Amino acid sequence: MSWATAFALRQYAIACLWIVPLAGIVLGSLLAEAAVALDGAVRVPQEWRYSPSTASSVLSSIVGAMVALLGFVVTIGILVVQQATGTLSPRYMRLWYRDRLQKAVLATFTGTFSFAFSLLRSIETDFVPDLGVTLAGAAVAVSLVLLLMYLNRFIHNLRPVAIAALVARAGRRVIRQGALMVESGALDRAEPPGAPRGPVTRVLCGTGGALQGFAPERLAALAERYDCFVVLTHPVGDFVPPGVTLFEVHGATPPPPRELTGLVALGVERTIEQDPAFGLRILVDIAIRALSPAVNDPTTAVQVLNHIEAFLHTLGRLELSGRYTLRDARGVPRLQVPGRSWEDFLQLAVTEIREYGAGSLQVCRRLRALFDGLLAAGLPERNREAVRAELRLLDAAVGGRYPDPARRAAALTPDRQGIGGGAGTRA
Repeated sequence: MSWATAFALRQYAIACLWIVPLAGIVLGSLLAEAAVALDGAVRVPQEWRYSPSTASSVLSSIVGAMVALLGFVVTIGILVVQQATGTLSPRYMRLWYRDRLQKAVLATFTGTFSFAFSLLRSIETDFVPDLGVTLAGAAVAVSLVLLLMYLNRFIHNLRPVAIAALVARAGRRVIRQGALMVESGALDRAEPPGAPRGPVTRVLCGTGGALQGFAPERLAALAERYDCFVVLTHPVGDFVPPGVTLFEVHGATPPPPRELTGLVALGVERTIEQDPAFGLRILVDIAIRALSPAVNDPTTAVQVLNHIEAFLHTLGRLELSGRYTLRDARGVPRLQVPGRSWEDFLQLAVTEIREYGAGSLQVCRRLRALFDGLLAAGLPERNREAVRAELRLLDAAVGGRYPDPARRAAALTPDRQGIGGGAGTRA
């Protein structure tokens, strides 16, 4: 199995909503058999003993209740999809499918269902699995507690600001993982000295798709084995059409194309595993949807900007590069991969919000406070210059929307709450 296939299977398993519930069904059946086997060996208190008719009624009620609760959770899931695609961002669903509590709730319901259903088969006129019936009741209690926890998360975490916080945390986690690779020396920001020698072989993309991730260490090891230099031509997140160059291999003995393409995962859409810009993309989507005339909720955009600012502060302290190089143990360059610069992330974070939110006083004020905060954060001078460039674009956008001097001055006043937070100081 290639690395790309394993990556795709892992992504499917993480996002799949039926694998864990199916495991719950199997586990419930096995536990029911174990409970029947232990029933004679374990002394059950008198108050936990049941008649055959009572046990059948209890277990039948549990089976019906679990089926009804499963339908209820599925209905909530449909509401989440409608809410996310209508007012948030369809791309958020990539993260929502991975919710562990949701899978735990479904697995508990299906496990309790199969446990109770399996016990029904063992009830006879002269035998009642008293231990199993009691455990089934306890499983119902656990199911109800998990359902309440799920409802609490559903009610509180479906707000745009809660989703923005979740996405921002996921994005910053990916950024820290990439920063650790740079700090450990696995990735080198420097360009390889001189042009690589040898003929250039181009490896084309076969099926096409969004570049979801790649295996840098394995690609570098493959290049070392064939004594060549491999260049990945597209960054993670790009959609690569079929027939387009995916790799450029410099060297007389290039690796087989299948081995190279097997170390790059392509899919129907982006994923956040190796793509922090995808998390930023989701945050911006939520903000600009809030700024649309149909919604007209600039306060939500301001709240999302809080998390975008935290995202940018994490990125701004890193020395980002447009290209990274991996070397072998002898220091020979073996792999070059494209990256994103600070300017790329900054433009992604603020350009659309500035364009769609220039007519909102509080969005303009919050953006200016964001830029002032970045300038005061002690970023490298190159990063600070990019922030000043965006600040000039904000001034131009505000000047075009607010011809009145008083309103323009109000829009140019930094305010971390948009309106009502007090005037800040300009850098």
